Amino acid sequence: MTNDLCFLNGEFLPLNEAKVSVLDRGFLFGDGIYEVVPVYGRRIFRFDEHMARLERSLAKLRMKSPFAREGWLANCRKLIASRPEEDQVVYMQLTRGVAPRDHVMPVGLEPTVFMMSNPLRAVPADLRHQGLSCITARDFRWERGDIKSISLLGNVLARQMSADHGAAETIMFRDGFLTEAAASNVWIAHEGALLGPPKSDHVLEGIRFELLRELCEECGIAYNLRPISEADVRAADEVMLSSATKDVVAVTHIDGQPVGHGALRGKPGPVYARLYEAYQQAKQTMSI
Repeated sequence: MTNDLCFLNGEFLPLNEAKVSVLDRGFLFGDGIYEVVPVYGRRIFRFDEHMARLERSLAKLRMKSPFAREGWLANCRKLIASRPEEDQVVYMQLTRGVAPRDHVMPVGLEPTVFMMSNPLRAVPADLRHQGLSCITARDFRWERGDIKSISLLGNVLARQMSADHGAAETIMFRDGFLTEAAASNVWIAHEGALLGPPKSDHVLEGIRFELLRELCEECGIAYNLRPISEADVRAADEVMLSSATKDVVAVTHIDGQPVGHGALRGKPGPVYARLYEAYQQAKQTMSI
């Protein structure tokens, strides 16, 4: 891993040679944003959508992208080509740059730009077949979950809670309503419809928000974003997670209790099965 190729501030170099200043505002304040882009068969999935979200996050931090999309794409392709794996994840990070430590945002800094690619570690087939177990917690993170910020301590603490319980994720609620999981968006199925929480400052707009809307339309599944209470989640017919590395995956147990009803209680359900199959097809048509 230490000899893997990475990109740092205009230069491709081995990862173990990449260094940033201790006065970088990303190191001192977490003053930066990131993106994670999946790659299937060496083709980048939903690249423009990921770039649009990166640009939205930068704008909310009063930063500008140092490259046009073509520049990002060229860097991605070089990193992908440097690895042997067909399926990868490209990580991109920008911080405001290096400056004397002061909370006020300096103007005119050169941003620190870092990129690397790693193997995509898909959900193991046995876990996908049986579904994931999750725990729940109060959403104790900061108020701007809509920014894909590198300030991830709240997410780290939430994910560690689930790891401590042998679970795959921590599903979080703010004031009694679903927001998201530590590193995933959360969905429920109710009477054959897919439901997700509305877009807000508390929820990161995952790339799969629009993707799942499109897949639902293809599959004839109703799709709606609305406030979802904790009781709605616990009474749901199905619960699912989505993310760049998970695709869409069923949650079959929450806080030790099985999800769903009847013969499908504690098992992946039909809405998930249809969306997962459609997702696999989308990988072929939505990658460049």
